[in-house]
Amino acid sequence: MKICSCKCAFVFFNVLFMASGVALIVVGVLQHTTYMQIGTFAGSALSKIAIVLIAVGVTITLVSFLGHIGACFNSSPMVTCFICVLIAIIIMEILTGAAFYFFRSKTALLKMKSAMKKKASGAVHEYSQEKRHAINRIQEKFKCCGAMSPGDWSSSVGWENHDAVPDSCCKEKSDDCGKDLKNAYESGCVEAINIFLLKNLVWVGALCITLGILEVFGVVLGVCFCMTIRRNKYQNIE
Repeated sequence: MKICSCKCAFVFFNVLFMASGVALIVVGVLQHTTYMQIGTFAGSALSKIAIVLIAVGVTITLVSFLGHIGACFNSSPMVTCFICVLIAIIIMEILTGAAFYFFRSKTALLKMKSAMKKKASGAVHEYSQEKRHAINRIQEKFKCCGAMSPGDWSSSVGWENHDAVPDSCCKEKSDDCGKDLKNAYESGCVEAINIFLLKNLVWVGALCITLGILEVFGVVLGVCFCMTIRRNKYQNIE
């Protein structure tokens, strides 16, 4: 009876654990395009957050699958392996959380914003064919115009009409709407992207804490289940 209770609790944890992994994969895939465009436009290293989320989600899903197999066959070696991998993930999440905490420090944020400003200003100034789609999508998605302000387009060598801005800057979209500068978003994209990334840092940090708590609970359940399996085997031998 006791082994059934431990097994049910362990399986229930694994279902929640696998669901969190699948959720991370879905969120990462949905946000991947946005982060890729941010990387093209502003060159932030944090644009790889989506890839990290997908990788963590895949890892969690595979580990939970290992736990399910161990529970299915009442295999203490598999459950032990599950516990060891889970402890390794917890350590990695602690290190990741510390890294994100570092990125939130004032010095790191200033360096990040300075690098973003330089990259974004260069992208707007060049407005090259390979980056135009990303720049326009960023301006539409984040409701911004130019790197620091709409005035950046007046000195862009890739944008020939210096008396107008791209139509992606417009609050109300229509053909040649960029000719009316009053219709353009007033804020620059560097600030908008910076706010977006900061919100994501908080979200990822909260996610690491939540998963960490869930995983510690999973380690405790795994140890209890593993001990119960071994105790049950010894009793059967006797």
